[in-house]
Amino acid sequence: MIVKKLREKRNWSQEQLAIMSGLSTRTIQRIESGNKASIESLKSLASVFEIDISKLKEEIIVIDKNSESWKSESPFVRWFFWGVKARKQVLSMEFFCLTLGILSWIIKPDIFATPAFFLMAYIFATMKYYIDRKKYW
Repeated sequence: MIVKKLREKRNWSQEQLAIMSGLSTRTIQRIESGNKASIESLKSLASVFEIDISKLKEEIIVIDKNSESWKSESPFVRWFFWGVKARKQVLSMEFFCLTLGILSWIIKPDIFATPAFFLMAYIFATMKYYIDRKKYW
């Protein structure tokens, strides 16, 4: 995914990137669709993009809040993800709420707290799914 963002940022086609990197167009397509790339392919791409190979090895999953599609998103969604930059943050909050829900259910079930924790975990999971589906990460 990061390869696609770097390529699109430079307004290159997959064919142009393939020629510059010495890779096949099909290899570029596979890498951009999330398949694993060999170290040789990553080295070629890092050289073309003039970045460190470690940037290509790590998957950076952040919300692009400058995109037009994000700006046209509903105010509720933008408010919900205010301050959230990475998918990892949403996963952490979902896990945290789920853990608190389970603990409050086991230790001392409460008619309000236990369902509230589970509801919050569900909301985080649903919003994460929504953002995943819209491909904002």
